[in-house]
Amino acid sequence: MATAQKTAKVLRLRDLLPDLLAIIVPLRGHLSIGVVLIIVSRCASLVLPASTKFLIDDIIGKGRHEMLNPLVAAIVAATLVQAACSFTVTQILSKAAQRLIAEMRRRIQIHVGRLPVAYFDKNKTGELVNRIMSDVEGLRNLVGTGLVDFCGGLLTAVLALAILFNTSALLTVLALIIVVAIASAMFFGFNRMRPLFKERSKIQGEITGRLQETLSGVRVIKGYHAETREESIFSKGIHRLLENILRSLTGIALINQSAVVLLGLIGSLIIWIGTREILAGHLTLGEFITFTAFLAFLVAPIFGIVSVGSQLSEALAGLERTREVLSELREDHDPARTIVMPPINGRVEFQNVDFAYDEGKPVLQNFSFVAQPGSVTALVGSSGSGKSTTIGLIAAFAKPQHGRILVDGVDIASVTLDSFRSQLGVVLQESFLFDGTISENVAFSRPGT
Repeated sequence: MATAQKTAKVLRLRDLLPDLLAIIVPLRGHLSIGVVLIIVSRCASLVLPASTKFLIDDIIGKGRHEMLNPLVAAIVAATLVQAACSFTVTQILSKAAQRLIAEMRRRIQIHVGRLPVAYFDKNKTGELVNRIMSDVEGLRNLVGTGLVDFCGGLLTAVLALAILFNTSALLTVLALIIVVAIASAMFFGFNRMRPLFKERSKIQGEITGRLQETLSGVRVIKGYHAETREESIFSKGIHRLLENILRSLTGIALINQSAVVLLGLIGSLIIWIGTREILAGHLTLGEFITFTAFLAFLVAPIFGIVSVGSQLSEALAGLERTREVLSELREDHDPARTIVMPPINGRVEFQNVDFAYDEGKPVLQNFSFVAQPGSVTALVGSSGSGKSTTIGLIAAFAKPQHGRILVDGVDIASVTLDSFRSQLGVVLQESFLFDGTISENVAFSRPGT
């Protein structure tokens, strides 16, 4: 069972690869510049720890005071290079990430706006708002400074590893074994936590959706004295969100503290063996101090995994939820809609139409009628009898399961929505006013007229 679950997670990550490439490839120029600057910055950061050996063994130990000024100048120059590169990387990648987020929000909003009305009937408005505005926020960590800094840390670790091996192969092998164990444990931990971040986004969307409904329908709630019930529903949602956050915090804390314990073991082991190596004459004091300084560069990415790992887990969870929305078929991409609707005269005919929102719960059955142009056709019936549904079908908000709807003899299931709806005028049962003047709302279909 565990193997099956692990395979499913790997498949999901593999499924996200095309989406990740679609995000990264257009920004490859920015990322390439960022990588180059990070390489320069990280190489410059190695100057200070590397200087300790010369400072202790040569300048202080052997009295070569003439080396002091050049050494200090090299450290200052390296520091300035490191600062300049880090600032430039932040400017380039952070701004590129924000442009990406803006573009993704625009793309999702366009896609959502083109989805069938049935999709909005099944999903709360607040949840959709959360997907458009919040789920893409984590993408900045995929192309922003967080991931690049982490990659730069890994590069520094590789360079430090080469220097460490040159200094003491024995100490390096022992430290490397523990570092690999820490990294493996963290990778496993964050892989297990990713579903938590995905669930959190879902819960936040549900809470936002319910809160929006509550605020919009406040008159109905007060009219039926339902404040207590709504408070209870909202409190339960907040409690679910709190439980999710607490579980993720516990997981991150366990991962972090496990790393601290293992790093403590590294330090203890290095001190014990390093001291014996110095006493045996196999290692100088300067080499030992340099080794411990470079060891920090080797283990620093481990702590980076804690912060970047949680950010990337949230980003992947948000990307997965975004992908779910973008995979929904837009109503204007229906391959059956190929006919451009000619100018409408106004004859509407239903031919044996069956329709149901939910399977097994029909709203219209074998429904037929003809409405002639220039006439007034009234649909009379009790609430829930299908009056609004009929208007929605005429406006092509949905398709009947059986039967046909003809406008001027043309089956509207086969016409393009743009050519059809641009000729309609619809007054829905519930009037909705956009933010603006009454004049702007009246002229909504043709602004500026």
